[in-house]
Amino acid sequence: MEKKVNTYQLTLKPVRLASGEPVSEKQLDLTIDNHDELFSIIERLQEKDPFGDKAQAAEFALGLKLFSEVMLKHRDNPLFDELKPAFQPFMKRLKSL
Repeated sequence: MEKKVNTYQLTLKPVRLASGEPVSEKQLDLTIDNHDELFSIIERLQEKDPFGDKAQAAEFALGLKLFSEVMLKHRDNPLFDELKPAFQPFMKRLKSL
């Protein structure tokens, strides 16, 4: 039986560079799968607003969910060995906010 996942289209393009250089036409388009419904997670974290900035709450939620999904898919990769013991307590604490 195939796992049900949510599929998203993510587009990243530069708007302004700190160096002052002209912005390139580069763009990264990714199609990603995630077991969670990302918009509801982003909205919940924005409501909790742990950083006093709803945009940063959305940025944090999206980054964390993208990272954690890759970590789940590659849970046996030694790259994540140091993070695994701390990740579950961190997520529980975040959810308890």
